[in-house]
Amino acid sequence: MTPFPTLTALPRQIRAPAVRDLAWAILSPPMLAVTAWPQRHPLSGSDWVRHPQALEDFLRRLDHDSSVLNDWLSRTSTRRLGLYYERLWQFAIQHAPGVEMIAANLPIRVAGHTLGELDMLLRDGDGVHHVELAIKFYLGPQEADGQDPANWLGPGSHDRLDLKLAHLNQHQLPISAREESRQTLAALGIASFSAELWLGGYLLYPWSKSPTSPHGVHRDHLRGLWIHQKDWPALAAQHPEGRWQTLPRHAWLGPARYGHAWSHDEFQSWLEQLDPMAQAQLLVRLEQSADGQWEEVERLFLVSDLWPAIAETSEVRHSIATPAPPA
Repeated sequence: MTPFPTLTALPRQIRAPAVRDLAWAILSPPMLAVTAWPQRHPLSGSDWVRHPQALEDFLRRLDHDSSVLNDWLSRTSTRRLGLYYERLWQFAIQHAPGVEMIAANLPIRVAGHTLGELDMLLRDGDGVHHVELAIKFYLGPQEADGQDPANWLGPGSHDRLDLKLAHLNQHQLPISAREESRQTLAALGIASFSAELWLGGYLLYPWSKSPTSPHGVHRDHLRGLWIHQKDWPALAAQHPEGRWQTLPRHAWLGPARYGHAWSHDEFQSWLEQLDPMAQAQLLVRLEQSADGQWEEVERLFLVSDLWPAIAETSEVRHSIATPAPPA
């Protein structure tokens, strides 16, 4: 399911943030191994699978000069994490040998009404593929059954893993097979295809307990923790090493890597100003490597003591702005 097992350490070696996110998207494992619809890595048909060194060389060249990737990303002004994730995949497909991007974000319209859109249509040696992409972060339950995907919530407590899977299974993936889609696909010369998904992201477990993972979880899924504000002192006492700081939303993908880290006093000052009702904050613990860089060793969400009983939104009153980490 992950076609590049020899390159999993590469994202931590990349210095350019956008290239590190690209490497992370390509090389990180999916959240789930068992899904109702087929799950397929978008580059499974690429020549890079047979020659992973070529993929590593491509990413390292980009790390040396990331201007072509930065230019591609700058063509859209969106700050939504899901669309940023899609743009990274579009760039990867366009540069991957043996894979052709037929269309991205292809709208399906009937009588002027948009039924939905297909994230990607690509062609490789295995045929044509309609691929739906998703990047998600879900926090597990403290008391309820962790195997039930309904008990895994997004940091804003609106999104749920079961709802996302239902939307994929009942709308996003079947739409390409509907009668309304056939004319659009026929105009692109597509008569037959397969529909698949790729779900990336993190599962974050409660600090105080260890619930079971959701049904179908990938054994190597990316994981972190979450904790209520009131419990922070206890957790911090267990991790005196390293330094903590926030990650802005656009930096939630690849592993954090900085030339400078917040001091303990800077983080404490930020923590003291954090509103008790602030939206969930993604924190990383950084340790200094041999080359002097500060690298992520742990990540967690710090949430209001009332979470998930309250529905958090980006418009929560009195929540403080998240300062950008040092470059």
